[in-house]
Amino acid sequence: MAGEYLATKKILVAGSSGLIGTALVASLQGDGHEVCRLVRRPIKEANEVRWDPSSKLLDGGVLEGFDAIIHLGGEGIGDKRWSKSRKEKIRLSRVISSTLLSEQIARLESKPEVFVLANAIGWYGSRGGEELTEGSKIGAGFLSEVCSEWENSAKAVEDSGVRTIYLRSGIVLSSSGGVLAKMLLPFKLGIGGKMGSGKQWMSWISLDDEVGAITHLMDTKSCNGAFNLTAPEPVTNREFAKTLGRTLKRPTILPLPGFMLRILFGSRAISLMIEGQKVLPDRLQESGYIFNHSTLAEALKDLLG
Repeated sequence: MAGEYLATKKILVAGSSGLIGTALVASLQGDGHEVCRLVRRPIKEANEVRWDPSSKLLDGGVLEGFDAIIHLGGEGIGDKRWSKSRKEKIRLSRVISSTLLSEQIARLESKPEVFVLANAIGWYGSRGGEELTEGSKIGAGFLSEVCSEWENSAKAVEDSGVRTIYLRSGIVLSSSGGVLAKMLLPFKLGIGGKMGSGKQWMSWISLDDEVGAITHLMDTKSCNGAFNLTAPEPVTNREFAKTLGRTLKRPTILPLPGFMLRILFGSRAISLMIEGQKVLPDRLQESGYIFNHSTLAEALKDLLG
């Protein structure tokens, strides 16, 4: 991976307890960086800083002296039914926390060199087989609106002159969490298969590359703005199911049963899984990032042994 790498950094990470955050913190610490966690619960360790976004409580002084601040937090999208109150919680958990953090950073006397904000390819909406890059127009619907507000919430920090990175992440593959972990049981039992028509596109990225790309973008001073964090070879859901079946040496003849989909993903997440996006990481590759897993087959082989 190419980049204008800096010396050991002091890095603050919000959302450090999630799938991506846990792996990222471990990787950064392994690289010798000093990592602090921004947490909402009472502080338990010396490397933690407390905040309460819902009450808009954050002592800006604790943000002084960090070289990089990374915000990965947000309420889960696909784990519960989208009631009106749930949709508002999804939106506010992202927008309020990001706005609070960015406004406090903008006021700092000693600002970080870079601010990294998580987002998702939901920004593009459901677009079928249309090839989507960072230059594509925003989509329509609730998720697109949330993702747009999410990025706009960093306006204060960007306007203050801090280099700002927006991570538009695809489906992050890990055997220990996320979509892939939920799919493993039925596939191992031999009842896994495509979802719906199977024609919908799945823009995926391995957890290793998600972490690698975040680190690369943080370290490369010429990088700013939005980047698609997806592998260069998206696949259809049918292809995904066949490749997973071959990796596990299990049949994938029949569609994944509806009852199993509801158990694994919930009613709202099913609709998300049968909508498609074909998203390409143009700017990420142009920046010099080299993927550890460019194809789904090699990613699954590495993840599942």
